[in-house]
Amino acid sequence: MKIKKRRKKERKERRRGVYVLPNLITTGGLFCGFYAVIAAIGGHFYQAALAILIAAVLDGLDGRVARLTRTASAFGVQYDSLSDLIAFGLAPGVVVFLWALKPFDRFGWIAAFLYVVCGALRLARFNVQVGQVNPQYFVGLPIPAAASVVAGTILFIHQIGGTGSTAHWAVLIMMYVLSFLMVSNIPYPSFKGMKLGERRSFNFLVAAVLLFVLVALEPFLMLSLGMLGYILSGPVLAVIRIKKKPVPEPAEKPV
Repeated sequence: MKIKKRRKKERKERRRGVYVLPNLITTGGLFCGFYAVIAAIGGHFYQAALAILIAAVLDGLDGRVARLTRTASAFGVQYDSLSDLIAFGLAPGVVVFLWALKPFDRFGWIAAFLYVVCGALRLARFNVQVGQVNPQYFVGLPIPAAASVVAGTILFIHQIGGTGSTAHWAVLIMMYVLSFLMVSNIPYPSFKGMKLGERRSFNFLVAAVLLFVLVALEPFLMLSLGMLGYILSGPVLAVIRIKKKPVPEPAEKPV
């Protein structure tokens, strides 16, 4: 009976078609991931990194647009997940391999492939854990954040006049660390409960303006520092949670 109802619901969904606006934004993110790969093959790593960051912005928009316009759908969720795998999994893996990891031969492409695999596992775990975990936190480093770290690193090193070979050892280690963080159980804040429309203190406004000025002056440096801070926030939260856990009292021995 339940199977019949589910099939009936699926047929109804197919007849209604798909919502254009949120899926169009998702397609834009998918295109950015594809373009990043093409640009990297041509040696244009700066443009490739920018494309990944634009994909991250679009990824943050499609879900919000779907919720605001009440056009969220099961199709959109699955399409978004597949798009994320290309834009934040495959694209950064290929880009960083061509940019800095080729000199390491097998260790280089293994690091890039491990990043892609861990990104896919991270997405799969996220899909099955929807509604089962605290929405205020992600379990493991989100794949868009990992991709933004890769892109921000490329842009920052490019800005200071360096190339992939400038810090290729650090990049190799970074890829292994990002891979581990994505599949770990370390909690990361999701910021889903943050509402910009709420009243804030005057000091908060001053801090926001100063942050805006700093980002405008040194966008890639501030992006790198921001992503580094976000990566470190996970282990810090994990340590705080461990310390807050009540220590079980030992059972009293009978006299």
